[in-house]
Amino acid sequence: MKIAICPGSFDPVTYGHLDIIRRSACLVDKLIVAAFLNPTKHYMFTTEERLDMLRETTKDIPNVEVDAFDGLLNEYAAKKNCHLLIRGLRAFSDFEYEFQRALMIKQIDPTLETAFFMTDGRYSYLSSTGVRELAHFDGDITRMVPPYVQEMIKKKVENC
Repeated sequence: MKIAICPGSFDPVTYGHLDIIRRSACLVDKLIVAAFLNPTKHYMFTTEERLDMLRETTKDIPNVEVDAFDGLLNEYAAKKNCHLLIRGLRAFSDFEYEFQRALMIKQIDPTLETAFFMTDGRYSYLSSTGVRELAHFDGDITRMVPPYVQEMIKKKVENC
């Protein structure tokens, strides 16, 4: 069985994330979309909320499994018997960062490969940070995130 992991913060999940998830899911038997838990990072959404958003927005993709992990990605991949990582790229600046990261992971675990997917041009400007900032100032995020995520963001912003 060909398994891949698509890791990320997904805080919140955007149409850009979903573009990468859908396209990469077509190439593997199982795609694990894994929300990273970084104790040094401040998230808008809790881990459970991020997992909920991912489950809701990927429920129509049968071979997607949603999970969360902390610690080293290579150790998580080994636990999942996975040798392929999926990373999305919006711009060349993303490639430089992701390329260095992939090389470092390859040094740690030579069996772990990284596949890069360029996002659809419609989403190349999109970032979770930008969505959070725009939502904070009551901007229009309807073309950036699915309706379910819009509702979760709206509730979160109203409660701040």
